[in-house]
Amino acid sequence: MGQRSGQWSTSLRAALALLSAGALTAGCTVIGGEEEQETGPVTVTLVTHQSWAVPQEVVDAFEQRAGVRIEVRKEGDAGELTNKLVLTKDNPIADVAFGIDSTFASRALSEGVFQPYTSPEADRGPQRYAVDPQQRLSAVDVGDVCVNIDTEWFAENDVPEPTSLEDLTEPEYEDLFVVPSPATSSPGLAFLFATVSEFGEDGGWREYWGELKDNGVKVVSGWTEAYTQDFSGSSGEGDRPIVLSYASSPAAEIGPDGTPRTKALLDTCYRQVEYAGVLEGTQHPDEAGKVIDFLLSHEFQSTVAENMFVYPTREGVALPEGWAQAAPLPREPISLSGEQVQANREQWIKQWRGLLEG
Repeated sequence: MGQRSGQWSTSLRAALALLSAGALTAGCTVIGGEEEQETGPVTVTLVTHQSWAVPQEVVDAFEQRAGVRIEVRKEGDAGELTNKLVLTKDNPIADVAFGIDSTFASRALSEGVFQPYTSPEADRGPQRYAVDPQQRLSAVDVGDVCVNIDTEWFAENDVPEPTSLEDLTEPEYEDLFVVPSPATSSPGLAFLFATVSEFGEDGGWREYWGELKDNGVKVVSGWTEAYTQDFSGSSGEGDRPIVLSYASSPAAEIGPDGTPRTKALLDTCYRQVEYAGVLEGTQHPDEAGKVIDFLLSHEFQSTVAENMFVYPTREGVALPEGWAQAAPLPREPISLSGEQVQANREQWIKQWRGLLEG
């Protein structure tokens, strides 16, 4: 939990003792017979995922303006963060959480992790992605999960680029695709949801995954392993030119000539939104609300693309140069309702395990 930084020091306690005996001391005054004291800024603990990255000068400016100090605590990826918040909801580990994405938002809401808070900044765009009528979560950024390809590999090997989910089961793409597991990875889970949405809940998605398995799909534990070790388009050390990543990933792969070496297949993208909320049980609800306001502010939103490779939810925030070509935000992403996700998440994961790990 956040702690007040203006706690009484030993010397102040001694001064207070003198004051009670009738003496005035430095640092304390009596007005109208009542004691006043100066207090420092309230510390608000923000728990988030490992990808949190914000310029310190932006944080410093907010802290000075709001009289609040932010203490950041990182807790793995979105899935790990959600689990931690659910397990500690009766004794919350922070005041604000950021990084609960749309694959886990329904679980956090059903478990009562957050309390209502409507930011005055929410109507500047974030409300487009609202998932809760009580406004317990505010949409901070969008990071659509998409199949990415190494365009240079396909050109050099004279293989046509895939364009759809269906293509990935074709013989020419055998042993070329690597994907993080939906059982252990947030983007992997988003991809599972995409296949359910596209091929149907009643067996179609399971048939599709069976075809992927037969076509040599490689499943790894997380996005980092898939993208940095197995994918040929980032480090150049991997041998698979198709990977599950994000719509924004090609913006990080722009070569010296200004052209990205990779491409996101926009017809494969699943809409993933990251949210922030005030945790139920915080001792500093007003200050926590100010932090939510900060996350939705133009100052913060203008940093998310360059520093965390996600898209701002606030309208009117410019993207970095080159993103329009390399990493456009998908216009018609795949999605599932929060109710579908909440009702079926665990059984879909169990069924997937039976198909791929059995």
